Amino acid sequence: MLLIDDNADAASMMQALLSAFGYTVEAAYSAREGLALAQSFRPHVIFLDLGMPIMSGYEVATALRRTPAGDDVFLLALTGWNDQATRAAVIAAGFDRHLVKPANFEQISAILEQHFAPGHVV
Repeated sequence: MLLIDDNADAASMMQALLSAFGYTVEAAYSAREGLALAQSFRPHVIFLDLGMPIMSGYEVATALRRTPAGDDVFLLALTGWNDQATRAAVIAAGFDRHLVKPANFEQISAILEQHFAPGHVV
């Protein structure tokens, strides 16, 4: 898994939570760093914040979908925004799901179980 969020505290907390449940998780704290890490790490799942400086999460999602690393990655928007325009923009940018912060582990676990077979390394 890869977390891309400019809020280092939020990303670190999410990384620690997911790691405690046995997931291999890398974190990037900028869009540029996240795009580079996605190419080298090749995660199956990426949690991506929408409201980042310089390059928004929408732009990162669109760029990822144009790369080999983004072809089959499960892309989750993780944001505090939950209005109709945001949900439409999330779909248009190529995200698979939209989660509102703070997402709890039960939500995340249910999504992962729904999309990945038991024992699948995400």
